Amino acid sequence: MKKTEEGTARQEPNRADWDRIAAGEQFQDLLAIKKIFIVPAFVFFLVYFVGLSVLVGYAPKLASTRVIGTINVAYLFALSEFVVGWVIAALYLLASARFDALTKDILATLDGLRGGK
Repeated sequence: MKKTEEGTARQEPNRADWDRIAAGEQFQDLLAIKKIFIVPAFVFFLVYFVGLSVLVGYAPKLASTRVIGTINVAYLFALSEFVVGWVIAALYLLASARFDALTKDILATLDGLRGGK
């Protein structure tokens, strides 16, 4: 048994429960919603990350163009990758609140199917 935030005990899901959850429409919706965020974010970051190598490899003159003093475009691009990574992480944190709410709904439905044990 596991205590919930409300302090009530909840039985941990067993194998049959997990199979029922995985086959359920709510769980499939949760996976679809997560894919809508995760796949584009991953593809964007991968392209952005590889973009630096492509820039340096295929446009070295542009990459070495000085912007401020000795700081060049490639250096700014490399630093921007940290910013982009943090922005994606922050966006995922915001989206995860919705994922958590859907997960709680799935578990509440499971508790209801068990008869509120």
